[in-house]
Amino acid sequence: MDKGAFLERILAVQDSMFRLSKRLLTSTEEAEDAVQEVLVKLWNNMNSLATISNLEGYAMTMTKNYCLDRLKSKQASQLRLVHFKHDKATASLDQQIDNRDSISYVFDFMESLPEQQKLVLQLRDVEQYDFETIAQITELSEGAVRVALSRARKTIRTKLIKAHQNGIETGS
Repeated sequence: MDKGAFLERILAVQDSMFRLSKRLLTSTEEAEDAVQEVLVKLWNNMNSLATISNLEGYAMTMTKNYCLDRLKSKQASQLRLVHFKHDKATASLDQQIDNRDSISYVFDFMESLPEQQKLVLQLRDVEQYDFETIAQITELSEGAVRVALSRARKTIRTKLIKAHQNGIETGS
């Protein structure tokens, strides 16, 4: 694989690699470092990449594995949680606050999921990967991916409903 083809194919995946890293590591700096490390590894192995049929899935698998290794390391205790913010311009101020809180709760609830469910939910609902690619990245069967996704969604839905019923969100 030549340098131009490598850059074209890998740089198209770089944003997805970053989002996956950020979901797993929760720190922007750590996620950027993870993507950089994976890109360097891919660059060093550029000649052997021509034989890989799904380069995007391969790059995402490398990213996932690198992030999981980082989480297992001693430095994982230094990672910090960063929340996403979401604003909807057309909504009232109260509605914007409620929406932002709900989204914040969803991301918080995602963090409390088991690693496998968190990873599958990120790849499917955020990154929009198909089940076959997720199965390749996670090294699970497609059926196991579907089960993990269903359980993750159900857990988040249950926690969000409970949060709303307990008065965390006041909605009129």
